[in-house]
Amino acid sequence: MKFCKKKVMPKTVIPKQGVFNVKIPLIAKAVACVLGFFLFLRFGFPLFTSPLPYSVLAMYMILVTISTLIYVSIFEDDYQQFFLPIVTFIRGDEADNSFRKMSRIAVFVMIPLFMGFRTYKTVQPNFEPPFPPRVIHPAPPASAAGFVNPYGDDEENRETYLQEGRDIYYRNCVFCHGDKLDGKGLFAEALNVKPANFADSTTISMLQESFVFWRVTTGGIGLPDEATPWDSAMPRWELILSEEERWKAVMFLYDYTGWKPRTWELDAE
Repeated sequence: MKFCKKKVMPKTVIPKQGVFNVKIPLIAKAVACVLGFFLFLRFGFPLFTSPLPYSVLAMYMILVTISTLIYVSIFEDDYQQFFLPIVTFIRGDEADNSFRKMSRIAVFVMIPLFMGFRTYKTVQPNFEPPFPPRVIHPAPPASAAGFVNPYGDDEENRETYLQEGRDIYYRNCVFCHGDKLDGKGLFAEALNVKPANFADSTTISMLQESFVFWRVTTGGIGLPDEATPWDSAMPRWELILSEEERWKAVMFLYDYTGWKPRTWELDAE
């Protein structure tokens, strides 16, 4: 006696509906990918190193956008899935509701307005004053040209003046400019810009004595705008030292280093 086996039909598995079963459109994935790269480069990347310049950021975003468009265009199904919603939105349909129609109009209006605004900002004239040039040794005011050392020609008392200038320097200036006048004083490492190295041949040897006196007198706060970023932390010594003390300190600088101040006679030659 033969027995017939009952044919078992496979069960149809009905997928459960839920948040994790919702299929995300390809266009949404592409937008999220591009936006994620932008957020990382703009806000995440500076956490590890210096921020990217806007020109470099724009270059990276262009590459990411082109790469995303190439990826969604490899397969025909992905291509249709990505571009079909865009084409449908642009073309429109008679069955579109009022919200979709207004959204399409808003997009068509905002795109030319945005491009026009960007073009206007690019060609808009700049009425700000020009950026001042930067010089290490700024020109002193015209009044500084009349500064004359009243003790320079007194050879009889010169050694006394130099000794007084030495005492003035080591009471007030040594902390920044150093005991050898090389700019390596006790406070030098804490300053930006570093104190001047008077022993170097490119400092006071290239300057007139009146210029050095003016710099000592007015300090860093007296420098004009073009001196930036070579501003000085030197105090305004005219509020601390008398004119006589300042001249004697300048005399000591030249005597100790062995340099001679520039003169109008040498410049003329």
